[in-house]
Amino acid sequence: MNLKDFYFELPEELIAQEPLAERDASRLLVLDKKSGEIKHNTFRDILKYFKKGDCLVLNNTRVIPARLFGTKKETGSSIEFLLLKRMEKDIWEVMLRPGKKAKTGARFSFGQGELEAEVLDIVEGGNRIVKFYYDGIFETVLDQLGNMPLPPYITKTLEDKERYQTVFSKHEGSAAAPTAGLHFTPELLQEIQQMGVKLAYITLHVGLGTFRPVKVENILEHTMHSEYFDVSSETAEIINSTKAEGGRVICVGTTSTRTVESIAEADGTIKPGSGWTDIFIYPGYTFKVIDALITNFHLPESTLVMLVSALAGRENVLNAYHEAVKERYRFFSFGDAMLII
Repeated sequence: MNLKDFYFELPEELIAQEPLAERDASRLLVLDKKSGEIKHNTFRDILKYFKKGDCLVLNNTRVIPARLFGTKKETGSSIEFLLLKRMEKDIWEVMLRPGKKAKTGARFSFGQGELEAEVLDIVEGGNRIVKFYYDGIFETVLDQLGNMPLPPYITKTLEDKERYQTVFSKHEGSAAAPTAGLHFTPELLQEIQQMGVKLAYITLHVGLGTFRPVKVENILEHTMHSEYFDVSSETAEIINSTKAEGGRVICVGTTSTRTVESIAEADGTIKPGSGWTDIFIYPGYTFKVIDALITNFHLPESTLVMLVSALAGRENVLNAYHEAVKERYRFFSFGDAMLII
């Protein structure tokens, strides 16, 4: 299976640079995964596609201000840190720019010296393992000095940082938002529950590896990044009872999908637990848990396009993407949504 099989032309002006004034005012393209039929709606119309007894799985991770700007202590030269993964209490895997300035043992300072870091190791791919030094609570210091890590294709300043958080965000740890969840409002979630649809929350801390391009022609040679997840016993019970009673499990976003599919048993049931997942889902994969998916429109040749192609078929997905381009849908993090049923 080749990388070029997942390519499509995307005009740059369709990349959404800011969120709409109302979260649920985004457009919604509905794709029937069996027939390939396409319908056009607004996101708040999604209610008509839910049924009593369904279960909606949402990722309640919260984005941390993971971008830090500082200086190298020895030279005073500028450096940018992007926190990717917490390894231990004060030890993180980070991406640095410019990376060549960060040899093992190099030290960096942020703010007025409230936060310092030392490079402990250089890992495959060029990221660094660093240890942070500070007084007080790390999260408090990070909140004071850090910036929201918007994806590189968003060049416009985000006025309200909460618009890069879902309304149900709870557990801090993500380097990027689970963007399919950005369309929901508290009122819409309440209406969904009143219909008899159950809400199940999982946590997967999204790493920036999600946005990294696939660089190998044969996608089977691609190595996925790992991300931390946590699934409670309550969530496992909701999902398992939904399956047992004949309801549909509808995942909100590829992050929720990767989480439940990572811990699924052969019979489609899941067990509570936490850990790291590097699951790579591409066409040919047999889904064990999810029946439907709410997702945004993704980058050409990305692992996310491969995942949705595994669920709905590559030709159906690419046809839907061509239709979305033709109809001037907004793409990526602050863009419009797709429902695959």
